[in-house]
Amino acid sequence: MILARLWLLALLALLPIGAGQAQGVLTPDYDGICGLGRQSDTGCADIRARRIADAAQAPWRAIGRVNFAGPETRLHCTGVLVAERLVLTAAHCLYNQARKRWIPPGAVQFVAGYQRGEATASSPVRRYRLDPKQGVGGGFHPDLALDWAVLELVQPLGRSIGMLPVTLPGESGFVAGYSGLRPHVLSVTGECPVSRGTDGALRGICPVMRGDSGAPLLSGSPEQPAVAAIVSRIAPTAEGVSVLFLPVAMFDLNQE
Repeated sequence: MILARLWLLALLALLPIGAGQAQGVLTPDYDGICGLGRQSDTGCADIRARRIADAAQAPWRAIGRVNFAGPETRLHCTGVLVAERLVLTAAHCLYNQARKRWIPPGAVQFVAGYQRGEATASSPVRRYRLDPKQGVGGGFHPDLALDWAVLELVQPLGRSIGMLPVTLPGESGFVAGYSGLRPHVLSVTGECPVSRGTDGALRGICPVMRGDSGAPLLSGSPEQPAVAAIVSRIAPTAEGVSVLFLPVAMFDLNQE
């Protein structure tokens, strides 16, 4: 196992991330989930009830934090390895809303199997791939179908720690991510029923929040999960947290 403790301790000294600092600012709806905004209690109990996974063990170590720390911005999302160098996440994670510009690839780090200050492995991002229509003119395009990103890592982490296969969505799945409520542990939801909309996205009720942006919707068993989609948008509802997922079929997974 590759330990990245020294790098992480240095990063965490700069990155005291709390629930309010985890990324996910695609719509104001994120502010209504668990501790932020007027509907601050929405989803909290169910998010706290998520099972904590052993992030150092397979298959969970293929999931990690997508970290960025700058002079004025400290944030994280969740990402998942699906090839030796490719990580899936949400495009809005890479856009600095406050400064209205895209985060440079060199400032992004993927930390795999992260748990309480330690990681199984980590790598800088060499570049990232967006939809050709995303980022035209330098801004962020809010079209749901464009909210995907593929990170290309400098290091082929998948060779040593493994990766998760991709699959077609079913009628349910579960999410594994680094929520803003518990940003230093990987936690897993229960089963979340989903349905496909006319726009191709999946909709469901699932206890996720800031920090879970880009987290995988997994199908199959916890021992052999496969990535069906990623978390894009959320909104508080009377039934719980409503989530829009982007199926993996929307991503450009060509390995150049």
